[in-house]
Amino acid sequence: MKVFLTPLTPVLLLLLLLPDRTMSGDCPKDCSCATPESILCFQRRSSTIPKRVPPATKSLYLFANGIEGLTTEDFEGLEVLEMLDLSQNKLTELPDKVFEPLTSLKNLDLSSNQITHISEYCFQGMPLLERLYLYSNHIKSIHPAAFNGLEKLIELKLQGNQLTSLPALSMTGLLLLDLRFNVFPTLGPSDLETPNLESLKLAGVGLTRLDDKLMASLGNLHDLDISGNQLETFPTALKEARGLIHLSLAGNPMGPLNLEDLQNLGDLQELDISSLSLQGIPKDFAQLFPHIKKLKVAENPFNCMCNLAWFPSWLRAQGITLERTEETRCHFPPINAGKVLERLEYREFGCPTTTTVTTTTVRTSTTSAVPVTTLTSTTNAFLAPRPTDHRYHMEDDSHLPPVPASPSSSSNEQEIERFCPSNTCLNGGTCLLDRRGQVECTCPPGTTGTFCEILPEVEMSIATVTTDASDISARVVTSTSILLDLHRYIEMRPYIRGIRLTYRNLSGPDRRPIQLSVPANYPEYTLRGLKPNSTYTVCANPLGATSGKDSSCTEAQTTAQQDSTVGARVEDKRLTTMLVPAIAILLLLVLIAAAVGVVCYLRKKRANGHLDLDCDPSQLELEGVKVGLDNGALPQKQPELTIPEPAVQNSNLEYEVLLLQDHFTSNNNMSSHKPSYF
Repeated sequence: MKVFLTPLTPVLLLLLLLPDRTMSGDCPKDCSCATPESILCFQRRSSTIPKRVPPATKSLYLFANGIEGLTTEDFEGLEVLEMLDLSQNKLTELPDKVFEPLTSLKNLDLSSNQITHISEYCFQGMPLLERLYLYSNHIKSIHPAAFNGLEKLIELKLQGNQLTSLPALSMTGLLLLDLRFNVFPTLGPSDLETPNLESLKLAGVGLTRLDDKLMASLGNLHDLDISGNQLETFPTALKEARGLIHLSLAGNPMGPLNLEDLQNLGDLQELDISSLSLQGIPKDFAQLFPHIKKLKVAENPFNCMCNLAWFPSWLRAQGITLERTEETRCHFPPINAGKVLERLEYREFGCPTTTTVTTTTVRTSTTSAVPVTTLTSTTNAFLAPRPTDHRYHMEDDSHLPPVPASPSSSSNEQEIERFCPSNTCLNGGTCLLDRRGQVECTCPPGTTGTFCEILPEVEMSIATVTTDASDISARVVTSTSILLDLHRYIEMRPYIRGIRLTYRNLSGPDRRPIQLSVPANYPEYTLRGLKPNSTYTVCANPLGATSGKDSSCTEAQTTAQQDSTVGARVEDKRLTTMLVPAIAILLLLVLIAAAVGVVCYLRKKRANGHLDLDCDPSQLELEGVKVGLDNGALPQKQPELTIPEPAVQNSNLEYEVLLLQDHFTSNNNMSSHKPSYF
């Protein structure tokens, strides 16, 4: 028997060889099936799971579909499904054993829904699940046995919920746990039985302390985020922590850090110490972190003087990325206030220069102290040792540059005075510049303290000072700054050595307090870098005070940010208003002169050259000029200016044009057209 192949035979053979899904067109409605194993259904706007999902599907993306409920029947026949994305839907609950048919599922994303409770049997039947994302829901409670059976789980994300307690997590294989922005004031080793955990994120959970035993049980931890909590001191649990690569301490009220607290963290590659009220970073900081690659020190009141001059150079030399650069600015001294720290040049830090004194018999370099007046209270306040720690005084100073014995020129004196506000040392004390470019006070007999501020009779009167809520006041300077008046606060407390300012934005979502240290000889201080159109509360406390009895607070409202181009547009408009009339008058004069010339020529020609005519505009017939003006030949002027009458008729039926009229005074004298500078 012979077989005849028609032209359609190859097409039929091709259809027979194609997969069943292509022939049957079984891709769900409003979905995209780019590959046989992956289906994407984005913004279907349906409250249910799509029907007839092919059994061979391994990845099913159903985010932002508007799905409101799930049933076990929705997943029947999907035994090979490995990835299920149900994020950004409208799910409020998870029925028991709803995912049980998905025996091969490895990744489940339920984030950004409206789930409020996780029951005991929600995730039963998924022995291979590796990643479970439940963040950005409304979860208030989780059953203690909810995660039982998830032996393969390596990532669990619960951040951004409303949890106040956590079920004991006994997961030996868990590597990442994200609990940020819930409420867990305390966490102990019994809460997290996760010995292999590599990344733990506890930002904004209200921690008041970091449990030592918990940290000791997490021997494999490399990434720790404890930012935005209520840690008032550096956690002792971190002093012995080793192996950390990423660490965030930002936004805790722990104040200045001690270098010895960080000495065991030499493996760090990323460190965030933003918003810690730090004012300086000692040069030894660079030796502690030889492997650092990324650093965040934003929103700190840096005192950009000589002891911080090494920092920008170190960043550039080591290729370190300073993140949030625009938010890392100087607060002191006033000459550098508001400048981006990383962009400061070495000379802008006001470091003293080195000089050599030469005589006929001896040639030496002098390093004696120079009496100056410098902002002492903020020199070592960023990362400084405690007052009882004298390590810096015991170090060898041989490698430090000498300070000139006496400035030899007025330029040096002016440079020092720029960085040195007056009256730093009190009660007759003398301010000296040491070999490190830092300042210290030499106190006269009978006075003590960092600034010679303590007198015997003053010590007895401290307890009698009362607090007045009106001791400080504020007024708005710009849309991003507030000027604080501290005159009365300082006068009522002559014993204080400095002021701790605490301010926070009451109008924004981030109300974390920011602290600054201000010298006691600053009767006014400007808070910069604020948010426009916001209400701020500002409180002042004596520096080092442990109680709030001397606290004084005030509120201030920053103005809305204005468009800086408005003034330019107004000025341009006024300039145009001035130029248009002047150009119009000039054109009118040119037109009159041309007409006069034409008339003179015609009359001379008419008289056959025998008459000498005086071509004065007041004696000529300018019918043509008049007609031209009447027909609107004169350029249109601004509405506020009056168009002049074209001519004044006399008895000879001639017309003269007034070249200078009363209502056309010189633009240079018109007050209404002078540019405004306000």
